[in-house]
Amino acid sequence: MIIQFKPNTDSALIDDFCARQRTTNPNVYQIKHHVAVIGAKAIDFTPAEEEVIAATTTDEPSYVLGSRLFQPENTVIELAHSTIGGADFTVMAGPCSVESADHIMAMAKVAKEGGATILRGGAYKPRTSPYSFQGMGEAGLKALRKAADAYQMDVVTEVMDETHVDLVAQYTDIFQIGARNMQNFSLLKAVGKINVPVALKRGLAATVDDLLNAAEYIAANGNQQIMLLERGIRTFDNHYTRNTFDLNAVPVLQKLTHYPVLIDPSHATGEWDLVTPMARAGVATGASGLQVEIHDHPEKAFSDGAQALKPATYLEMCHQVWAVDAVVKQWRH
Repeated sequence: MIIQFKPNTDSALIDDFCARQRTTNPNVYQIKHHVAVIGAKAIDFTPAEEEVIAATTTDEPSYVLGSRLFQPENTVIELAHSTIGGADFTVMAGPCSVESADHIMAMAKVAKEGGATILRGGAYKPRTSPYSFQGMGEAGLKALRKAADAYQMDVVTEVMDETHVDLVAQYTDIFQIGARNMQNFSLLKAVGKINVPVALKRGLAATVDDLLNAAEYIAANGNQQIMLLERGIRTFDNHYTRNTFDLNAVPVLQKLTHYPVLIDPSHATGEWDLVTPMARAGVATGASGLQVEIHDHPEKAFSDGAQALKPATYLEMCHQVWAVDAVVKQWRH
């Protein structure tokens, strides 16, 4: 059940109500004057509570905490150098993998020139083949952090295993949960217990509901600083593109959830020459930001070189993206 109290309700009354419910149900959550009592179909309210209740519903979705029924207002995530959500548009850029300290520093410079405020780079890489480059580990995290700090940027990097969470948290501003780990529930619970924002990527064959329910694992464990990334889904047609970019998902998710929705045209297409047009299209849907991969020598990249933009192409993409954003910003949810 979701209970909406009137905006001017005494916070002490809401606190007392939540405390009373928790004596029999541990799954009670509150944001401002909205309270979710998970699984409840009927509640005995006191006369004082009944006077200040604006509405109740038992028709909530399974992703209660992520739903707009529970939190109608957009979640806005504030970092040292970035604001994600609301009217702001955010660019995350960097190489797929951290390859060396010098290389990530050079890519940070390029990323910042295009207007990115978040530096991406993988120190731990989930590769299809066990023989492919798996990442630099903590040395990569240190290099990524140093490069981001040098250009006053925030860091997003993937955490692959619950045993890595505490280590990665020392260096990153955003945990990234990759598509292959979207339903790694132990990992989702682990990042939910740490006060670090989470960028959750849609799984290869995940439905919108699958994605929202995965996010619910994070939120239910205490962390509602969540952003969702549409990065393409696997379909029958993968001859010309790596995945099918489901841009329908952006407005659908924005209708269903208060979390910021971003796009990843690099993984969605898998081809560098398709990244810019699909980035433009994604921005036009009203997405809150994008993540893109860059590399000065894609043919020598340790991973995913085919989808990486060279610096000049990246800067031109950013020019176009910011131009589209200037037009659609007034309509962004």
